[in-house]
Amino acid sequence: MKSITLLKVFGIGIIGGTIPLAVYFTVATSNLSLSEQVIDGNRLNPSKYAGLSPTGPVDFVAAAESTINSVVHVTTKVVHTTFQRDPFQEFFYGPGAGGREFKQYGAAAGSGVIISSEGYIVTNNHVIAEASEIEVTLNDHSKYTAKLVGSDPSTDIAVLKIEGSKPFQPISLGNSDDVKIGEWVLAVGNPFNLTSTVTAGIVSAKARNINLLGNRGDKNIVPIESFIQTDAAVNPGNSGGALVNTKGELIGINTAIASETGSYTGYSFAIPINLVQKVMRDIIDYGIVQRGFLGVQISDITQELKEKDNLPNLKGVYISKVTENGSADKAGLKDGDIILKIGTKEVNSSAELQEEIGKRMPGDKVMLTLRKKDGSEITKELILRNQDGETGITSKEEINKNAALGASFVELSAQEKKSLNINYGVKIKTITTGKLKSIGLAVGSIITKINNEPIDTVEELTTKLNGSNSGILLEIMSESGIKDYRGFGL
Repeated sequence: MKSITLLKVFGIGIIGGTIPLAVYFTVATSNLSLSEQVIDGNRLNPSKYAGLSPTGPVDFVAAAESTINSVVHVTTKVVHTTFQRDPFQEFFYGPGAGGREFKQYGAAAGSGVIISSEGYIVTNNHVIAEASEIEVTLNDHSKYTAKLVGSDPSTDIAVLKIEGSKPFQPISLGNSDDVKIGEWVLAVGNPFNLTSTVTAGIVSAKARNINLLGNRGDKNIVPIESFIQTDAAVNPGNSGGALVNTKGELIGINTAIASETGSYTGYSFAIPINLVQKVMRDIIDYGIVQRGFLGVQISDITQELKEKDNLPNLKGVYISKVTENGSADKAGLKDGDIILKIGTKEVNSSAELQEEIGKRMPGDKVMLTLRKKDGSEITKELILRNQDGETGITSKEEINKNAALGASFVELSAQEKKSLNINYGVKIKTITTGKLKSIGLAVGSIITKINNEPIDTVEELTTKLNGSNSGILLEIMSESGIKDYRGFGL
């Protein structure tokens, strides 16, 4: 009888303890951001090789086996749409009447890395740029249609999402700050459509800026380049694939090669995972990257600059200009100051500085160690701001009100309307991969009408674009006042 009573008490104790435990887990999970909940490679794949030294004896087989099922083949279909007007029909029936849509088709291929058992994949923005359809093939040859979650041309990162009944195999994420020059690494990807190819090499250098993104011709992109350089063989089709260490941890996303032939000639470059993590988590949580800026123009310290300004050494990053009302200006930084450290980390190149700031959000406090013109060293705390000068995080709801189809918008000022002789219209503020970019719209393009209906506000425009399931005809105007039409989905 006593044992029965004890069992009852014990059972009640377990149940009583389970209820608050369940409540705790529910509350704890609800406090996590979406990216914290879904990026689960490290939780599902605790490293079996944590005791191995990256510079000691290595086992490429173990690292390859633990990562190859997390790297996917990404193929895209690209459709370029143009709209030919019919002036005769428009004369009788109004703008857009009788117009014809012409399409040009193309294709591209690359790689991607599964970062979540729920189907989130990270790849390069240039792999899926202007894609109208994206297909993902896993290592077991199963195929899925992918949806673009968001992209960031500044770092050449994009996030995709696939849906399936089974959990997908996410990769474990490493720490690119711990990567050492000379360390063995593997590149996993799909060069020349040769799926699931693994090559090996060493880390040749860190914080490389090869001016890759700056050369792509978009003046509205602020490129952030701080590549890991490796001699692992990387070829066309490897873009978006994995650079992993000998523990099988993702330390970078393969992005570019240095070559005069278009094929591997000894040097390849990967975006460090610590920078990728900030970008992909922002895209998953907000749909865009919440980026903080110092508000300075910077340059590396060369021997010529050292002699010109009588500097004691080549250490640090030189501030050539402080932007008015930016973070640095408000903190009291001056032209000619030299940034020596961010927190406790030394920075000796523009690439290193960009990478460190690129990991942070608007509103983050940053402690800088500076050398002033008189040679004295001081520390300054500043608060990072976004491009609009704000320190707050933009909510997903606010973003959705002001963005659609890969672009964000701003209403025209009274002066702009007067100059263009119109009393309605909305201007493109930023644009990334998406439908609007694929039909030729750019930053500064003005959308005046949708399906012959005037557009007065940003919210009106985004509601119509996001809510339409049929063809759309846009009346657009250039910043110089030239009127044109674009159509898609007709």
